[in-house]
Amino acid sequence: PPAHSCNDWIGPPDKHSNLRPVIFYVPPEESPLERRLREARQEAQECNQHFWARQNHAFRQEKEEFIYSRLKAKGLEMRDKTGQKATLNAEEMADFYKDFLSKNFRKHMQYNRDWYKRNFTITFLMGQVALVRALKWLRWKKKNIGN
Repeated sequence: PPAHSCNDWIGPPDKHSNLRPVIFYVPPEESPLERRLREARQEAQECNQHFWARQNHAFRQEKEEFIYSRLKAKGLEMRDKTGQKATLNAEEMADFYKDFLSKNFRKHMQYNRDWYKRNFTITFLMGQVALVRALKWLRWKKKNIGN
């Protein structure tokens, strides 16, 4: 982002996680509370990027293995005579998706619990920052009206 920017910058989707990375704006006079909020948001982003990069890698790998094993069981190759990649029908792929989700249920539940905890913390910190800013604005307003 340009040096004069005063906003967060959102990049294109990451090729591994499919999540859009964020470069967080750091105000020149960031308070300790605002820094805690920004750092909590950065940590949540890093955890999400890491989880989904690993999860998507496992998904792609297991999907390829599933397709290969099903094609092999049918006596088919990964590519047909024209060089096109062989595929399975929707019903067969539904078996894979169901199995993958079942196998990763606990991992997804743990991710969701952590995600909710992080987001609750972020929301709480956002509320604190908003309250501090509102009180600061009210004090400023009262000071300027009194003069």
